[in-house]
Amino acid sequence: MRAFDIIAASLRSGHAHPTTVLNTLIEAENEGGLRAIRQIERHLSVGLRALQDRQHPQSPLAQAWLNATRAYLVTQAERRHAV
Repeated sequence: MRAFDIIAASLRSGHAHPTTVLNTLIEAENEGGLRAIRQIERHLSVGLRALQDRQHPQSPLAQAWLNATRAYLVTQAERRHAV
């Protein structure tokens, strides 16, 4: 999945533009639906724990990606419920 490559590159570089984060999540949803977003959330959650265990300097950025992914899922769920 392309989203994983984008997230990995972001973590390697140490930054992520909010537009890039949102576009990545939109593209992932377009490719695989909300199931793809939930898959990203699971991978980020597991990866974040590993980074935190090692006290990796990119842990806060991984946390930001995870928070954005969760917010996206909540927003999409609310949008679908409202319709």
